[in-house]
Amino acid sequence: MVGLELLKRLFSEGKVSRREFIAKAAVLGATAALSQSFLGTHALAANDQPRRGGRLRLGTSGGSTTDLIDPAATFDLMSQQLIYGQLGNSLVEIDHNNNPVPELAESWDSTPDAKIWNFKLRKGVEFHNGKTMDADDVIHSLNHHRGEDTKSAAKVIVESIEEIKKEDKYTLSFVLKNPNADFPYLLSDYHLVIVPKTSDFKDGIFSGAYVLQKFEPGVRSFATRNPNYFKNDRAWFDEVETFVINDVNARTNALKTGEIDLMSRCELKTVHLLKKTKGLQVIRQDGFKHFTFAMRCNTAPYDNNDVRLALKYAVDREQMVKTILRGYGSVGNDHPISTANRYHASDIPQRQYDPDKAKFHLKKAGLEDTTFKFHTAEAAFIGATDAGVMYMETAAKAGINIEVVREPNDGYWSNVWLKKPWCAVFWSGRPTEDMMFSTAYAAGAPWNDTAWQHKRFNELLLGARAELDEPKRRSMYIEMQRIVHDEGGVVVPMFAADLSAASDKIGHGPVAANWELDGFRAAERYWFKS
Repeated sequence: MVGLELLKRLFSEGKVSRREFIAKAAVLGATAALSQSFLGTHALAANDQPRRGGRLRLGTSGGSTTDLIDPAATFDLMSQQLIYGQLGNSLVEIDHNNNPVPELAESWDSTPDAKIWNFKLRKGVEFHNGKTMDADDVIHSLNHHRGEDTKSAAKVIVESIEEIKKEDKYTLSFVLKNPNADFPYLLSDYHLVIVPKTSDFKDGIFSGAYVLQKFEPGVRSFATRNPNYFKNDRAWFDEVETFVINDVNARTNALKTGEIDLMSRCELKTVHLLKKTKGLQVIRQDGFKHFTFAMRCNTAPYDNNDVRLALKYAVDREQMVKTILRGYGSVGNDHPISTANRYHASDIPQRQYDPDKAKFHLKKAGLEDTTFKFHTAEAAFIGATDAGVMYMETAAKAGINIEVVREPNDGYWSNVWLKKPWCAVFWSGRPTEDMMFSTAYAAGAPWNDTAWQHKRFNELLLGARAELDEPKRRSMYIEMQRIVHDEGGVVVPMFAADLSAASDKIGHGPVAANWELDGFRAAERYWFKS
C-alpha cells in the first residue's frame, strides 16, 4: 500500500484534490481501505479546523405558535432541527453518504432473514438530567410512537415492530412482523429520539449536543452545550439561539446585517446575489427534498382519477424548475422517489405538460366547469405562492380553472395541510423507498396527505419490505412508483436542492443530504472558524 500512503500524504498536504484522490485510490483498488473519518477530516483542508466556542444564531422557517417539544409532534423545520438536531439523538444516524451509522446504538446485526435485529447500546450516555441511558429508556421512547392511541407521525414507521425485547441493560432485540432489510434506516427517523424513562416527552430532556434553556413556540429557542455529550467531535458552539423567521426576505436581511449566522431556505430569486455578497457563503445539498400538490382522494372531485390526471398534465414542470427553483433542482414525475434513492424508477416516461391530455381527462370526468381551489402559502415552501399562480396560468390553457387561495403562514401545517382538499406541501424526503412510502402513501398512515388507498400498492409495500432478493425488490419498488405516478393523488412537479446560507465564519465538513441543514444537524456539526 505504498502508493496509497503517498497519495494520502499528497491529499493531506492539499496537493491532490478530493476528487483526484478518490479517482486515483480507485485505480489502486484501495477505496475500500479508506475510512470515512479520513475523508471527512481531510475534506476540511480548505477550512479552519473545528474549534469550540461562540453562540450560533440560526434563523429558520417552519416555526409556528402551535409547536411542541414532543418528538411525536415534530413536523416542521423549527422543531425538526431543534428536537432532533440540537437536543436529541436516535439510535441510528445517517451520514453524508446516506449510510446508516451508529449513534445511541453502538452496533447491530440481524438474523439471515432480517426479521430479528439485535442492537447493542452505547454505554455511558447521559441524559440532560444526569440519568444514564439504558435499554428501558429506549423501549419507553419507542413505545411513545407504537401505542394504539398515539398520534405520532412515526407510528407507521414503528408498527412493523412486533416486539422489543430487553436482553440486558444495554442490548435490545427487535422482532419484526415481517423481514425488513432497511430496519436500521427506520430507527434514524427524527421522531425517534430517545428520552429518559421518567420523561413525559414534553419536558425537553434528551441526550443531545445541547440542553434546552428556553422555548417560545413560533418565536425562539435557546440552548447551551451539553458538557457531558458523548460525541467529543461534535457540539462546537457554546450556545445555540434559534429564531423563527418565516419570511425569507427578513431571514436574508438578518443574515446580511449580522443578526444571525446561519439561515435555512434561501430565496432562490436572490441566491445569486448572496453568492456574491462578501462575508457570506451558500451551502447546497442535493438529496430527497421535493414539493408536492396533494389532493385528498377521499374528497370530491379529487376522488376521480381523471381529475387527478388532468391536473397532472396541466403543470409545466420544466418552467417551475427554471422559475421557482432557479435551476436548483430537477423535474418530478408524480411520485416521491428521488434519483438519489437506490430504486428510483428511471424507466417511467417523464410526464410532460400537455394541455390536450389535460382537457381530455377533465372532459372524461365531466367537470369542465369546475373551479379547483389550490391552497398555498410560503410556509409550505419558498415560492409556493408563485408556483400556484404559475400553475393557474398553465392550467388555464387547458381550460382548467384553478383558484389560488393564499393561506396565512402561521398555522399552515395545522390548519391547511391534511385538512384542505388540495394544497402545497413540502417534503424533506426519506433515505429509503420504504420509509417514504410508509410515511406518506401507506393506507392509514397519519401523514398520508392524499388520503390515498390502493390495494395493490399496499400489498407491494409489505412485500418489498420483506423481499431479500435484490432484483425482485427493485421491480416491486418500481411498480409502486408507477402506480403512484398513474393513480396517486399527488402532483410532484419538482425535486429541490436544499440551499442554506451562512456567514463565512462558519465552518463545516461534508454535508449530509438526507434532510436540510446538514441532516438537521448543522448546530451539532458546524463551528466558528478561528
